[in-house]
Amino acid sequence: MNPRILCFFCLCGLAMPGLCAEPTQAGAPTVTSGGAGLLNDWLRDQYPTFERWDIGGQFRLRGEHRENFAVPGLRPEAVDFRKDGGAGNTFLLLREKLHLGYRPTDWVGTYAEARDSSSHWDRRDPSPEADCFDLHQAYVMFGDLSEFPLVAKIGRQELAYGDERLVGALDWSNVGRVFDAAKLRFQQPSVAVDAFTGRVIIPDDGNFNVSNDYEWFSGVYASSRQLLPKHETQVYFLARNTGVDSPNAIGQDLPPSMRGASARDIYTVGTRLKSSPGQFAGWDYQAEAAGQFGNFKSTTTGDRLDHRAFAATVAGGHTWVQTWGSPRLGLEYNLATGDSDPNDDKHETFDNLFPTNHRFYGFMDFASWQNMHNLRLTGSLKPHKKLSLTLDYHAFWLANTEDYFYQANGAPRSTGGYGLNPDGGPFIGTELDLIATWNVTRFASIQGGYGHFFAADYLDDSLAQVGGATDADWIYLQAVVNF
Repeated sequence: MNPRILCFFCLCGLAMPGLCAEPTQAGAPTVTSGGAGLLNDWLRDQYPTFERWDIGGQFRLRGEHRENFAVPGLRPEAVDFRKDGGAGNTFLLLREKLHLGYRPTDWVGTYAEARDSSSHWDRRDPSPEADCFDLHQAYVMFGDLSEFPLVAKIGRQELAYGDERLVGALDWSNVGRVFDAAKLRFQQPSVAVDAFTGRVIIPDDGNFNVSNDYEWFSGVYASSRQLLPKHETQVYFLARNTGVDSPNAIGQDLPPSMRGASARDIYTVGTRLKSSPGQFAGWDYQAEAAGQFGNFKSTTTGDRLDHRAFAATVAGGHTWVQTWGSPRLGLEYNLATGDSDPNDDKHETFDNLFPTNHRFYGFMDFASWQNMHNLRLTGSLKPHKKLSLTLDYHAFWLANTEDYFYQANGAPRSTGGYGLNPDGGPFIGTELDLIATWNVTRFASIQGGYGHFFAADYLDDSLAQVGGATDADWIYLQAVVNF
């Protein structure tokens, strides 16, 4: 076994007993929104004056080993799936969060959260998982929904809507995603509507994180559980307006994958429908569709291209709730358009905006909701009340071979042998993932997983001139403690 892999698992073995100690303690805070937790429970039990305080945090430790993944900054040929020059990468990630909230009256509240993210042994240079002690969230809230249907939240905050396919907090990342934003919510028993506008924060390790002054993200997101009985119905309008100076918003030292987006004005209109839990005798289903229009500035010619794109997902499954382990089987299909002609005046690649892609298109994080057909077969089992097992099988195709194969962060694969390959076969490959989660207590959990990606026609054709393609492997172990 690789000595670095052995070292990692030895460290995890030493760390786990400490992370999972004190099993009699209980309660897990909701870190992003505030709520009763381990520390809050104790303080409120001892001192009633702490009822209006929210004090707590989270500690997360994760080790990963990746084989034949891209390692930016190592060498030009260290790209995904490349047989000649491919690389292994074994690293340990630590993330600590501390938050403090206070609500002096029912109408006013404040919340602040600090985060420290560190990466050890990572061969990526710089590591996208490292961002030393910084401000993750800091906002004020005005309003009391029990008295009046409007509330406002202003400041640095996470934004997450629907399943987070387009707008998410990216919590799997060691750094995550936040915005300097203002949000207004109107809420009634029949409907809730959010209107927001803000600028995404660009992580910059070693410096205080600031927002991208040249990119605005705004939207209106409405949700109802009464419009269609036994369902959650959502409609939304999202606007992404990015100026030409965005890539250099905080300087030119960061690698392209960690800089601001290129210039565009893209507007997304969509709807989502999801069955309510337990309403259809074990069956569940959901669907989402989004269309885009606007313009996109070509990074090669500088021309403004007419943007027209579309994406959709449909999924369903059945859970045998009366059977041992409550097994579930599900099937999902995802589609996102790609550009059919790189030389015309149109841009047809769907913009994935600000998603949490990790949970949808393979846990190995090779793909995004762009230029893809993706079929997913999933199964889950709960053999013990504290143990959950998930097995996913994915198949991937390019929607259009005239366009790129896009990474999970939305960037096209265009180096190390990759590029436009219109004559290649559209079948990218398949991925098999096995994930196990053990909820040690209400405030501590351990999760581990293994994934294997089977390279197929498109990868073989794309890398044929540089030694060919090979399969990729991934394994991880993670521990989380909320307090």
